Amino acid sequence: MSSEKSCCRKQILINALTKEVRIAVLEEGELVEFYVERKGSRGLVGNIYKARVLKVVPAVQAAFVDIGINRKAFLYVRDALNLEIDDDELLSEEVPDFELPPVEDVLTEGQELLVQVVKEPIGTKGPRVTTNLTIPGHYLVLLPSVNRIGLSRKISDEEERERLREIAERIKPPDYGIIVRTAAEGATEEELERDLLYLMKVWEGLLEKAEKKPPPSLLYQDLEIVPRTLRDLLTEEVSEVLIDSKAEYERALSFTKAFIPKLAGRIKLYSGKVPLFEKFQVEVAIEKALKRKVYLPGGGYIVIDETEALVSIDVNSGKFKKSSSLEETAIEINLKAAREIARQLRLRDIGGIVVIDFIDMTSEENKKLLLETLEKELSKDRARTKIVSMSDLGLVEMTRKRVKKSLGKTLTMTCPYCEGKGRVKSPETVAFEIEREILSLLRNPPHSFSTVRVYANPLVIEKLRNEEKEIVDRLSQSLGVEIRTIPVDHYHVEKFTVSKA
Repeated sequence: MSSEKSCCRKQILINALTKEVRIAVLEEGELVEFYVERKGSRGLVGNIYKARVLKVVPAVQAAFVDIGINRKAFLYVRDALNLEIDDDELLSEEVPDFELPPVEDVLTEGQELLVQVVKEPIGTKGPRVTTNLTIPGHYLVLLPSVNRIGLSRKISDEEERERLREIAERIKPPDYGIIVRTAAEGATEEELERDLLYLMKVWEGLLEKAEKKPPPSLLYQDLEIVPRTLRDLLTEEVSEVLIDSKAEYERALSFTKAFIPKLAGRIKLYSGKVPLFEKFQVEVAIEKALKRKVYLPGGGYIVIDETEALVSIDVNSGKFKKSSSLEETAIEINLKAAREIARQLRLRDIGGIVVIDFIDMTSEENKKLLLETLEKELSKDRARTKIVSMSDLGLVEMTRKRVKKSLGKTLTMTCPYCEGKGRVKSPETVAFEIEREILSLLRNPPHSFSTVRVYANPLVIEKLRNEEKEIVDRLSQSLGVEIRTIPVDHYHVEKFTVSKA
């Protein structure tokens, strides 16, 4: 492992030499977050549109909204009311429960409104939008539609929280709201005010566009991946930002000098001979993050499976060196698994419902320790997470806010052969299908041919020539034809061709 990896608390590595810009976040040399954006295919989250309501659907208390893309956006009645801001950084506050009005009393077909995308289109679902708009800066988030003050949940020092709240109260414009972000910890009032002035200019420009443009229209697009990452992630915790593209480095430096000047010295151009991601072993870590199985230190492993409904994670002891008792072994493996699971959820950007099958334990004290450890590790995550419960069987149910496709779904595609099942027919099964195909071909004698050729994957041909040779011999003798088996390397294991000659 390189010395650079072990000496730093937190690093951001930016690989921008191709059309695919990749960003890796390392903590103590270990990959914990990974982002990718292809030039010309930026995401929708954060974009603000002037939209038109197409259809109100009382059955689901929501409406379909036209924002000008090929999929209709989805607006829930709760998201159409100024109730609360759904922000990952915001410390959760008690919101009084009350009965929501019917969606038909809030929205009408043809109505024009400003909406912001809060969730990317995933699978067959279109983007989810809200009328609770947010304009993010480095230190603050402007809330144009909610008059309130919020503080990041990650600012834990009570004295600092109070100082920042007092500043926020002084600088907050009337009838607007602001959220104080994690990066504001230690910032001066002048820095916060400068950030707010910039956000107000952005909002005023957006309103001017809204007056002039008809729906559907894009009014505000979030920053590209590099400046967006610097805005959201560049804090005092980050020791350096290494960028391997000179052009992107200059743009990043210019952006940082304008918006985060005190940290501009941490933007550095990487010019080493070894590719940036190879030097810091990021390529290897990405490959591992695309695999189902993740090995734990000292033995044991976890298996991660993403399905339409939920994500299941199974914890296994594997070759873990057994302790003095089953209970001790279980808690040791489970604690290691909890730390790794929290990192993998963050790295793979997995969202939705997550069910974790830990190794069974009988001690209530150990169960409590496990949940506390999992919760502590999840607190490092920028996305909102919530542990719901732990069953008697050791199953932990939790949720993680899903905004976009996971890393696996971003970098990979559904297998065109198995269509996502993850399994294909065995060579033996295909061999029996070939037998039925030959019988069908020779069903009506007499035959005007003497040879049947079978083309198939080498694994299937090997099966027909060895373990299932009896199939070929029996058919050949009973039907009076020669059967030739021919391997085709490029054939998928399920594909075969039977022809007569």
